[in-house]
Amino acid sequence: MKQITLVCAAGMSTSMLVQKMQKAAQAQNVEVEIRATSESAFKEYADKTDVLLIGPQVGYLEDDFKTKYEPKGIKVSVIDRMDYGMMNGEKVLAEALNL
Repeated sequence: MKQITLVCAAGMSTSMLVQKMQKAAQAQNVEVEIRATSESAFKEYADKTDVLLIGPQVGYLEDDFKTKYEPKGIKVSVIDRMDYGMMNGEKVLAEALNL
């Protein structure tokens, strides 16, 4: 089962996107665990994460997270601004699974 963690400034706005991604995963019979957290709390979930998606509003963290976590096998990417704004859970899920 893939474990996907979404990170934003406070973990609030990504919570809505997590719900949409979970619905898309259920519709596609994809086994994933998806959670949202703040960037400051992510280290608590690092050992439970295969894919780390960063909210566009904190996209400046991408290089730092890649440096810290890609050597540990975690794929890191910034969520597309348009998909994030539209809360397109299906597309964000597909992108996460393709990483």
